[in-house]
Amino acid sequence: MSRFWSPIVHSLTPYVPGEQPRMANLIKLNTNECPYGPSPKVLEAIRAATNDTLRLYPDPTAQALCTAIATAHDVPVDHVFVGNGSDEVLAHAFQGLLNHEAPLLFPDITYSFYPVYCGLYGIRHETIPLDGAMGIDIAAYRRPCGGIILPNPNAPTGIALGLDAIRALLRDHPDAVVVVDEAYVDFGAETAIPLVAEHPNLLVVRTLSKSSALAGLRVGYAIGQPDLIAALTRIKDSFNSYPLDRLAQVGAIAAIEDREWLANTSARIISSRDRLTDSLGKMGFEVLPSRANFVFARHPDRDGAQLAAALRARAIIVRHFRTPRIAQWLRITIGTDAECQALVQGLADVLALNEG
Repeated sequence: MSRFWSPIVHSLTPYVPGEQPRMANLIKLNTNECPYGPSPKVLEAIRAATNDTLRLYPDPTAQALCTAIATAHDVPVDHVFVGNGSDEVLAHAFQGLLNHEAPLLFPDITYSFYPVYCGLYGIRHETIPLDGAMGIDIAAYRRPCGGIILPNPNAPTGIALGLDAIRALLRDHPDAVVVVDEAYVDFGAETAIPLVAEHPNLLVVRTLSKSSALAGLRVGYAIGQPDLIAALTRIKDSFNSYPLDRLAQVGAIAAIEDREWLANTSARIISSRDRLTDSLGKMGFEVLPSRANFVFARHPDRDGAQLAAALRARAIIVRHFRTPRIAQWLRITIGTDAECQALVQGLADVLALNEG
């Protein structure tokens, strides 16, 4: 606390990112990073761009990147907005599209940055409880609102909605912006991007941090009709005209264009996820049906915090949330097969020790 702080700083409860620990021989399964490096074409593009041109500002419109994204998703280029990670894109959406007199709606168990943005921008919001199966109940959103945001698949549960549910949500709220946060969509869910053409109130937000293995590059984007994109651009240009540097732009273009690498890597992670889900089930864990690069699991006879601590003692880090309704659950990032096997062995040792 300081007398120099503005009133808003006193009132904020900041987002707590996943831990980035420095431990020897660490198996890091807590922040949903890709277990494999990015496409070799990304590294080649970044090396080629590391030259004297770094003395120049990057293209503030990131036109080449927007064009690559538009081509990849078969949308007009004026439907694309890019930013410094999807978190920045989301922040601009909260400020420019979701800040209205009526409350913003989002799930009670979801990406924990959403309430932080509400606090930062003074947005009134209501949380809608997940149903008994930890899924998003679209019917529960049939109430007056100033906007809706939800991840699909949801985080931390990993459960995905089908496009029929998204269509229903858009039809129910034609006068409110609906933001679908698709950070994990490449791991088995359906993208809502094809719905943008017919729904002017839909904004789809994506990231290259997960399936493209570029969490360290910080590139995100949104796809929506031009008036939504114009709002994001006005916010961006009133905050930071150059959010993406030259290396980020060329690296992101290479990632977007290497569709074969993306498909192969996503398939590997999906296969590993299915094997890990099966292994955890055989050990007595309840595992939610995930369409993300993580699983959400709990053991009926073991405390979630204690399991996380026991794994940490074995240099295996998973994410545990001390939050009502999910305090007994662990969110486990899908690592390599060797890392998943080490996790399974670590849990088996912990369970056996407790039994003994």
